[in-house]
Amino acid sequence: MAWVITRLCRDCVDQACVDVCPVECIYAYTGDDASKFPNQLYIHPEECIDCGACEPECPWEAIFEDASVPEVFAADTAHNAKIVDEMDNFEVPTREDHDQPTPDQVAANKAKWKYAG
Repeated sequence: MAWVITRLCRDCVDQACVDVCPVECIYAYTGDDASKFPNQLYIHPEECIDCGACEPECPWEAIFEDASVPEVFAADTAHNAKIVDEMDNFEVPTREDHDQPTPDQVAANKAKWKYAG
């Protein structure tokens, strides 16, 4: 896997990353088991070409290279990879406009997940 969307995306789902992905490997869960796949975006690890275009576009700072995922989000790498076996329940989302988060909102989201980065 090249890039991972961490839980910092959870319930934020900006989708700016979807627009810049050249291979459309960023997906949203369309199933009905939110406990298995919470409301966030996911990168398909076998489709990602490791271009890194998504990372600077995420206003929530939720995307990391797999080797650089902070320890607090270590489980998110394996969780992201689980979509491979569940692709019938995922689709590339249609971009919806969202207001950009303020720096305070980004900081509060990081604090919620106990991430100081």
